[in-house]
Amino acid sequence: MKVGIRLPQTGKNAKLENIMSLAKEADEKGFDSLWVLERLLWPISPQPGENFPSDWQEVLEPLELLTFVAAITDRIQLGTSVIDIFFHNPVILAKRFATLDLLSGGRAIAGLGIGWSKDEFLASNIPMEKLGKRADEYIRLLKSIWSDEIIEFYGEFYNVPPSKIGPKPIQKPSLPIYFGGSNPNTFSRMAKYANGWIGVVRNNLDQLKITLSLLNQKVLEAEKNPNDFEIILIIYPNVRQFSQKESRIPFSGSIEQVGNDIEMLKEMNVGHVILNYNRSPIQNDMNAIIKISLQLLPYIRT
Repeated sequence: MKVGIRLPQTGKNAKLENIMSLAKEADEKGFDSLWVLERLLWPISPQPGENFPSDWQEVLEPLELLTFVAAITDRIQLGTSVIDIFFHNPVILAKRFATLDLLSGGRAIAGLGIGWSKDEFLASNIPMEKLGKRADEYIRLLKSIWSDEIIEFYGEFYNVPPSKIGPKPIQKPSLPIYFGGSNPNTFSRMAKYANGWIGVVRNNLDQLKITLSLLNQKVLEAEKNPNDFEIILIIYPNVRQFSQKESRIPFSGSIEQVGNDIEMLKEMNVGHVILNYNRSPIQNDMNAIIKISLQLLPYIRT
């Protein structure tokens, strides 16, 4: 199993010294990947049911941050989990990802999503109708830009006259694409167009088993091999002592308990975990993040 770490990108943790320290240590210590998210804004009065943690008031731009990190690291992969595609012109986003891949020596991972915040859609002047059809066009156009010498695209939402668009990414035939989301329509789309799924797991491993079963079925319906479809999961380790009266939730407790939970993910054919300490008591301590992550490595690697 591969292992990544989320960079200190949001709120008070998004400091130059934190970014440089964590990125360099993760690269030197043999971790596989570093990850960033995207948020456009922090609504003062968010829509009902939408949650914006306080640290999202300040979020460094994902691809700019990864391009900086590419310059101070040597081998570690650089991924987005995720960029919401509709808030970007597809030609411009394709060029930005390709530039990252070129400058990093072929280390970019394109984690994409369709978004969920009504306020962000409003700010981007994008309607929330026909998102599935729009996403299908968007992904087809991205792949064409990354792989075709001459791009010509005419759709309902996006149009490109016959053109050459560069640079091309180093990775061939295209950048690896991973899609976020958890509804059946999204699973059908990612099974058809993507290399894998980026999901989030917090408290319920039984529900995760059900979700993965549904995803595998969609992959089979797309006439693909589930073993070739990579599952990447974001988890939130919280290493601490529990009293006997407390009920332990997954990925919390001792190193051994958290490690055993991660080993259960391997049994579910999860191929890559992203360790996110953003809600952990050690979120401000880059040395502690690396120390805990190194202690979890034996459970992830074996």
